[in-house]
Amino acid sequence: MQTEKGPIGVFDSGYGGLTVLKEITALLPQYNYIYLGDNARTPYGSRSFETVYYYTLQCVEWFFKKGCSLVILACNTASAKALRTIQQKNLPIIAPNKRVLGVIRPSAELIGSFSKTKHIGIMGTQGTVNSQSYPLEIQKYFPDVRVWQQACPMWVPLIENSEHMNAGADYFVKKYTQQLLAQNAAIDTILLACTHYPLLYHKIEAALPSHIQVIMQGGIVANSLQNYLLRHPEIEEKCTKNGVQSFFTTDDSAIFEQQAGLFYGQPIQAWQIEIS
Repeated sequence: MQTEKGPIGVFDSGYGGLTVLKEITALLPQYNYIYLGDNARTPYGSRSFETVYYYTLQCVEWFFKKGCSLVILACNTASAKALRTIQQKNLPIIAPNKRVLGVIRPSAELIGSFSKTKHIGIMGTQGTVNSQSYPLEIQKYFPDVRVWQQACPMWVPLIENSEHMNAGADYFVKKYTQQLLAQNAAIDTILLACTHYPLLYHKIEAALPSHIQVIMQGGIVANSLQNYLLRHPEIEEKCTKNGVQSFFTTDDSAIFEQQAGLFYGQPIQAWQIEIS
């Protein structure tokens, strides 16, 4: 019996997942990838658990129809609000031989090892913070680490409107970093728990004391995927290997192409699709 082969799916509510895909393709360029941004329904961060779950499941099913046996939710909000339900409730029924992975667990497995004070800050969307996913996951791997969270509701809009390099962004970077450190001055490690935030990395770093390290998720997720494929040859053999990337959006493809280069680091060609 011939094994059905297809690309690795990478999903985000918008553009942010492209920062993760960029790191994945740098580490694992041999595989085929298909990226979908649900730009027509972004942002996910302020939406209810039920809505994020419903939207994410629709998009996961779209990836499966495209032949993907493995889908990465390169979106913290989708990982926080939808991943577990999809893994436990939906996959056994609709696709028992396919897998959906997120970005929270790989980050939680490592983040505690970066901190000397055992005090870690998480900066994310309101949805990710409200879900409590990071404190719960980090506790499993690092019981002695304390976690403090800060929602940053203005960062994604600033980035998606190309305002993140302007002086106005400095105010909101300073505001949220100060609010986080006001919760606990012993924080020495901050995880950027939103895939948009790497575009603000240098401003965030400049707003913080020099002893605080800022960790981005892209490289962590890429290494985790590499390890996963080594440990799961039954999934790896279903992944096509022509080094091809395809990009799709639920909104206007021309607008997506204009913005995507900012996140992916090179020009891309995209196609608009409808999720039904």
